[in-house]
Amino acid sequence: MRASAASPHGGLTAKVDHTLFVVVSRLVAIIAIVTVLAIASPHFLTWGNLVNVSRQASLQFLIASGLTIVVLTGGIDLAIGAILGLAACLSASLIVQGHVFWGIVSALASGLACGTVSGTLITYGRIPAFIATYGMLWIAHGLGYVFMEGEVIYGLPDAFRFIGAGFVGPVPVPVIVAVALLVALHVMLHRTVLGRAIYAIGGNPAAARLSGMPVRRRLIAVYALSGMLAGFAALVAIARVNAADSSLGEDLLLPAIAAVCLGGTSLFGGVGGIAGTAIGSLILALVVNGMNLLGVETFWQNGVMGAIILASVLADQLGGSRLIGKR
Repeated sequence: MRASAASPHGGLTAKVDHTLFVVVSRLVAIIAIVTVLAIASPHFLTWGNLVNVSRQASLQFLIASGLTIVVLTGGIDLAIGAILGLAACLSASLIVQGHVFWGIVSALASGLACGTVSGTLITYGRIPAFIATYGMLWIAHGLGYVFMEGEVIYGLPDAFRFIGAGFVGPVPVPVIVAVALLVALHVMLHRTVLGRAIYAIGGNPAAARLSGMPVRRRLIAVYALSGMLAGFAALVAIARVNAADSSLGEDLLLPAIAAVCLGGTSLFGGVGGIAGTAIGSLILALVVNGMNLLGVETFWQNGVMGAIILASVLADQLGGSRLIGKR
């Protein structure tokens, strides 16, 4: 008798194979990029440049981490960049006055509040995630502009700047922060009730609901976590640049989406993980750094990044489908 193609063991093996394909293909891409850039530019493998790449990749990961969790549920959060900008302005205004603790609390709380509102509108208001978070994007941007009134806050305390510009030995602190967050989120996704719910909702929300899972509460928690992580990324961002203004997060949304896609997380939900986003953030930082070193114009850089994203998603679709089809 022929084994059923839909058997649990076959499905699990197919998922493992697809994950392995994503990891191997990204590692091969990183090796290829590093090799090409090392040959093309004598400045690429210098210590100062590698530190810059690691810092940029770490900040990119911090921004994209919350988005990854949302995408795993089959949703989207377009407001993360705007929330980051608002949180940066609120926290910087307190930190420059010496209220470092309350500045940190304000960044996390404002991100948590924005994410909770978005999640509530999506679950109880039945507004599509794209529309709800797009509206939150404009609200957060507007609040940031009203609060700042066109001013720029700068001159943050050195003790606070340590999380964005400091070193522990030869390792930049943002890298340590990013690795710690990576481990925490990986454990959350694979060892907690919320993590299992995220994958269940992304895989089949109707089945998750029928099984008795509190889908609405879980989704609100996911969007709240995404907002809070955007607020946390704001703290590292302002500590690195030593300044904050209302436009800080405007250009951060699309690179965050790119990092998630490059990491192999499916935009349809249920497939992927936080480790993939870390790898995607590194690829993104390497490519951008390499193009800057080679003097590639900004307009061409945008085109190259778009092509890379499309190629990575297409490779996942073709490679993943082929692997699953074999099962």
